[in-house]
Amino acid sequence: MTGFVYLAVLLFSLAGMVVLDWRLKLFFRAAPPAATVVLGCGLAFFLAWDLAGIGLGIFYRGETPVMSGILLAPDLPLEEPVFLLFLCYLTMNLFVLIARRLDTGSFRPAGQPSSAAKLEPR
Repeated sequence: MTGFVYLAVLLFSLAGMVVLDWRLKLFFRAAPPAATVVLGCGLAFFLAWDLAGIGLGIFYRGETPVMSGILLAPDLPLEEPVFLLFLCYLTMNLFVLIARRLDTGSFRPAGQPSSAAKLEPR
């Protein structure tokens, strides 16, 4: 069972990105079609990069007991596309979050009150 620890951690982290995106209306919740294209292009680029590196003998799969051992291609473990998906999603969430902060001075989407404002008496 320890062979799926890394995959489980990646999926848990990916779920965290989804919750963050949903809560703060960052990436997919703000513009689902554009987000799908951007995430798909990023994932395709990094998978092509990995496959090129594997083909040139630059990248190889390291053996570790926390990985599943399932290969999608020679030296391309199942966990790699999940990691790349997480990496791209994290990057886009951070990009939107930082751009919003620089633009509006707040991490919250427009019209969403801060938690402090909810505590003030009316």
